[in-house]
Amino acid sequence: MTTTRRDFLKVSAIASGGLIMGITLPGTVGEAQAAGTLYTPNAWVHIADDNTITLISARSEMGQGVYTSMPMLIAEELHVDIRKIKVDIAPPGAVYVNALLGGQLTGGSTSVRDGWEKLRIGGAQVRMMLITAAAQKWGVDEAKLSADNGVVKGPGGKHATYGELAQAASKLPIPDAKSVVLKDPKDFKIVGKATKRLDTPRKVNGTAEFGIDVKLPGMVYASLEQCPVIGGTVKSFDASKARAMPGVIDVVQIPDGVAVVANSYWRAKKARETLTVQWDEGSVAKLSNASMLADIRGASAREKKINIKTTGSDVDAAIKGSAKTLQAEYVSPMLAHATLEPMNFTADYRDGKILLIGPTQFQQGAQGAVAAALGIKPEDITLKTTFLGGGFGRRLELDFIVQAAQISKAVGKPVKLLWTREDDTTHDFYRPMAVNRLAAGLDASGKPTALKFELTSQSITQRAFGLPKETLDPFMAEAAVVPYDIPNMQADMYIHDAGLRVGYWRSVSHALNAFPNESFIDEMANAAGKDPYAYRMELLSKQPRFANVLKQAAEKAGWGKPLPAGHKLGIALMEGYDTYMAQVAEISLNKDNEIKVHKVTVVADLGRMVNPDTVDAQIHSSIVFGLSAALYGDITLENGRIQQTNFHNYPVIRMNETPKINVTLIKSTEKPGGIGEPATALIGPAVANALFAATGKRIRSLPLTPEKIAAA
Repeated sequence: MTTTRRDFLKVSAIASGGLIMGITLPGTVGEAQAAGTLYTPNAWVHIADDNTITLISARSEMGQGVYTSMPMLIAEELHVDIRKIKVDIAPPGAVYVNALLGGQLTGGSTSVRDGWEKLRIGGAQVRMMLITAAAQKWGVDEAKLSADNGVVKGPGGKHATYGELAQAASKLPIPDAKSVVLKDPKDFKIVGKATKRLDTPRKVNGTAEFGIDVKLPGMVYASLEQCPVIGGTVKSFDASKARAMPGVIDVVQIPDGVAVVANSYWRAKKARETLTVQWDEGSVAKLSNASMLADIRGASAREKKINIKTTGSDVDAAIKGSAKTLQAEYVSPMLAHATLEPMNFTADYRDGKILLIGPTQFQQGAQGAVAAALGIKPEDITLKTTFLGGGFGRRLELDFIVQAAQISKAVGKPVKLLWTREDDTTHDFYRPMAVNRLAAGLDASGKPTALKFELTSQSITQRAFGLPKETLDPFMAEAAVVPYDIPNMQADMYIHDAGLRVGYWRSVSHALNAFPNESFIDEMANAAGKDPYAYRMELLSKQPRFANVLKQAAEKAGWGKPLPAGHKLGIALMEGYDTYMAQVAEISLNKDNEIKVHKVTVVADLGRMVNPDTVDAQIHSSIVFGLSAALYGDITLENGRIQQTNFHNYPVIRMNETPKINVTLIKSTEKPGGIGEPATALIGPAVANALFAATGKRIRSLPLTPEKIAAA
């Protein structure tokens, strides 16, 4: 972008003339229309008279690379060089709804899967309209024209840039999506090719705008004191000391707490520390980790059993009649999202309308929640999405956005609300605690005859989207059903609200279910006296994609070959978001029972890929994120208060702790799978299985701490 980062959305609408295909930008529409420069036949492309082309990413960029991969899909069919175009993040709009999730939101590893066809169709539609405009201009048959690199060419040396044809093209009918013939993948020039990210230069030179960077004229800063018990409310407060401190403009109460507003963030924060607040702590104050875990463990006797999938005959009878039986309980803790950019948002409320700027994964939800909170119409809300300094599901939530809006309305000024790291850690929407119970039967040869799986946990979808009670939550069932050839299998869930708010966390329930499933299949292999890799392969004869990634991962990791002294391997396998993946973790233990992960070998089959460079980066990122949880992640509660506050007691993997990660990507013609999350779920069981190989100790609760290893 050549303009200031403060106006990166505005600039794409203000041009000297040309074609804006489908972008209606709040706050700039009137100016652009008055100049006669705004046209909207398609939502994904902006072409100006000077042949400047801007492509629109409808998904929030939080490090996962959609700012590049989404435009690559459009550019492929538009026949433009991806390195010569600009990219903007889309404003709210129905056309930008994620069809796989039902809203304009970013999550669930859906961006490429949702955009795979519709973005290419969007690019092709624009290209066809430009060719038609040229054909009409020159009076020639469209079949004799071609479009490439921003230029339409015709017979006799005729040529015109996209910019020269844009205005005429915008007046033509949009080709029906069903009539659009897309490129054969063998002819792809952009899609499937490793491409450097388009947002990297801006992030390196400091022009990329994150929510924490936003500044508006006359803007003030807010720091919000919230109840130490999530859900608690203000009974009374004394702000006399805060009001007397330098730079303090106002102190206001909103439903979530008491906000101190000042002319700098530091002054707002320091004044907030002088507040005296009396709280109604509510029912959460009665909760502790021990009580929540006990409640979840007992929930299967009280809640309705909801079947996920059953194959074969009576599983209980099959297990009972087996030559050998085994059973186990696995526990997964609550986890925080720990985004490196704490929650923040900027709001400017004026005369019944509001401007919102900041990092969100859920544009439509933000509009709806603020409209309801302020009693205004959604169309009176202008929302601009910045880059996100991490999301992982946390920025699907809307609490911090609503808070900023309420504070701005209360003080009558543009306000940037900024949470501290402590606010962020203690007021998250946590990944829920879960208890998984598994049982299996083996025949005399050790081959499984039956497998029973039960999950008890909270339904995030019930809280967030009103899923009716006693209804199967698909976002709890991910990776619950294993791919192995076992004649009789039954997977069930028990939904139980343990009392603390929960949220979607990177990989959602894949992590909750892959850890017990892939650890238990290792237990079955051990009970059968067989190698864990060989045991899995015997059960995958009907699953070629699973078998292929597993075989390649084992071979590339050196399974069965000599390792350095003290090193052991663990293996794990899963499908998630249509991606088939195997991981092998190589670990050792020191004298203090601390796990060192030396190397992780990953083989992934995710079908067709848009940008293999981003795929590789996503897998690295996911493993680091998942390894942090597997080794360290644990949110605990006492008297309703979260005990972890910052990275000193909720640590994440540091650079010197990061293992070598070897990634192999399978070339495939299958439909695209998601890649932002699956690797996060697999690293935990891979390391746990390696730990068993190293020590003979089966740890069935995460994280894999030295204390648990010593006590096992």
